[in-house]
Amino acid sequence: MTAILTITDLKKTYDDGFKALKGVSLTIERGEILALLGPNGAGKTTLISTICGMVTPTSGTVTVDGHDTQADYRAARAMIGLVPQEIALQPFETVINTVRFSRGLFGKARNDAHIESVLRKLSLWDKKDTQITALSGGMKRRVLIAKALSHEPRILFLDEPTAGVDVALRKDMWDTVADLKADGVTIILTTHYIEEAEAIADRVGVITHGELLLVQDKETLMAQMGKKQIEVQLGEAIKAIPESLARFDVKLGEGGDSLVYTYDTHGERTGITGLLVALAEAGLVLRDVQTRQSSLEDIFVDLVDGEPA
Repeated sequence: MTAILTITDLKKTYDDGFKALKGVSLTIERGEILALLGPNGAGKTTLISTICGMVTPTSGTVTVDGHDTQADYRAARAMIGLVPQEIALQPFETVINTVRFSRGLFGKARNDAHIESVLRKLSLWDKKDTQITALSGGMKRRVLIAKALSHEPRILFLDEPTAGVDVALRKDMWDTVADLKADGVTIILTTHYIEEAEAIADRVGVITHGELLLVQDKETLMAQMGKKQIEVQLGEAIKAIPESLARFDVKLGEGGDSLVYTYDTHGERTGITGLLVALAEAGLVLRDVQTRQSSLEDIFVDLVDGEPA
C-alpha cells in the first residue's frame, strides 16, 4: 500500500496560547480505515479541520496524494470529503438538490448517475425530493455523507458520523463505510462509540491533549495491550474479600456473589491456578467461572487515564 495522506509535525497554537495540536505526525495508507479516538477536547476536530484547510496550522505540513494543503489547496481539498459533527443544511431544499449543489461547489460536471448511486447506497433515493426539514436526525446525517461523497473524493473524513443515529441506521452506515473501502476510498473516522472503531477500523489512533499517543493495527493493539479477566461466581455472597486472597489482583463483584481477577495473557504465569487453590483454602464454593477479553474501550481508557492532564 502507498500513503495517500502524510502529516508531518503538525502544530496549532491559538492566539490565547492554547496548544490544540502538539507536533502530530501520521501517515495514512490508501484504502484503509483509521479510527481516531480521544476524549472531548483531545484535538480530533482541530486535526481534521487543519487537514481540510479550514484551520491554518502554526507549523508543520500536510500533503494529500502529493498535494500540499497550503501551497496547492484546491487540488488537495478536491480529494477530500468531510462529514462534520454539526448538521448544517438548508432546511427547505430537497435532498437531491442539496447533494447536486455540493458537487457543483467543487467544479464537477453534473453527473446524475453518480448522485443516484450515492443516494441509493445511503438509502436516500426514495427521499430525494423530500425537503431537509422533513427528515429525521439520522436521515439528515446521511445527507451530510451524501454531500461529502458528491464530488467523488478519495479520502473521507467522518467526524462523529453516527452521533444521534439509532442502532439500525448505525449498522447501515458501517456497511456503507465497508462498501466505500471496497471502492478504494480512504476513511478517517472520529467517534465516541468505541464499538464502531472495533467493528470497522483497520488501524486505531489515540489522541489526547493534542498529542498522538499511538497509531497501531487494531488486532495488534488488542493482542499487545489486551488483558483477560476471569469472573468466579460464588455459591454464596460474601461481604469482603478474605485476607488470604490479598496477594491476588481480585475485586469483589457487585452483590458480593462474584470475584473478578485480571491477568496478563502474555505473562509467564497467569496466577489462575494459585487463585483457585486459594479460593478452596478460604472455604469459598465456586458456582461458575467465566473469562472475558479486554475490549478496545478498556484499552483506550487505560491509555488516556495514564496520560497527565
